[in-house]
Amino acid sequence: MTTPADVARIEQDIGAAEPVVTRARTRRRRWELTAVGVVIAAMFLLPFVVMVLGSLKSRAEILRIPPTYLPREWHLDNYATMWSTPETPLPFNLVSTVVISACATALVLIVAIPAGYYTARHRFPGRAVFLGLVLVTQMLQPTVLVTGLIRQFFTLGINDTWLAMILVNAAFNLSFAVWILHSFFAAVPVEIEEAALLDGLNRWQTLVRVSLPLVWPGIVTATIFVVVACWNEFAASLVVLTTPANQPLSVALTKFVGQYDTAWQYVFAISTVGIIPVVVLFALIEKRLVAGLTAGSVK
Repeated sequence: MTTPADVARIEQDIGAAEPVVTRARTRRRRWELTAVGVVIAAMFLLPFVVMVLGSLKSRAEILRIPPTYLPREWHLDNYATMWSTPETPLPFNLVSTVVISACATALVLIVAIPAGYYTARHRFPGRAVFLGLVLVTQMLQPTVLVTGLIRQFFTLGINDTWLAMILVNAAFNLSFAVWILHSFFAAVPVEIEEAALLDGLNRWQTLVRVSLPLVWPGIVTATIFVVVACWNEFAASLVVLTTPANQPLSVALTKFVGQYDTAWQYVFAISTVGIIPVVVLFALIEKRLVAGLTAGSVK
């Protein structure tokens, strides 16, 4: 016959076993999620691995059938040779890419920060229409307006210059930055700024010293997306910039792709060099970028 003491002992044993079972399930779920993450990461990284290995092969080995995964002969000289191709001034193309991306991003932030702050803090007449028009501009592409843009650049005398592409990239990435920063500024309580104003700060000091540090993840998020968009921009650069030395790497890459012949080893090498700055930028600001992308997801 089961006594109350036996029942209490059985319940105690079951209670002690439950944490063990829970920990085992949690550990198994963690391993399952890790395995799925590794598989997904491998799927995304595989093309980049093929690209890097291809940049270290000869053209004949790249076109060899059946293909080889690892180079039989490592051609590190591909990275040295591609910089000295006479028809494509790659050093100037890299400088052009850096200058256009950096200046366009700076111009976007200079305009988007006060615009996002003002639209978040002031309910002026036509505010909803203004934000809607800002969003509509994101639907347009430079290729749609390229004819009108070139006519304007010829009128202003800045066609085939870095300034023209800086303005194009800034204009077509400004709307995204304004919307991102508008959302972040709107999430900052107004009472914080009112307290700063009562302490003697003016509106500009409040923006710089109080609001901007609070929306820093949003600024980083807008910055990384604008930089990547400017770095990879191709269509407008191909039309607006006609001088080879002024063209960015995205356009210079096409010079190695011909109708009957393609120097794949240089295509892979230039692509590898082109993604390194973006990867480094992501690595440096990854924490702030994740914080910006997940802001507001947890209440």
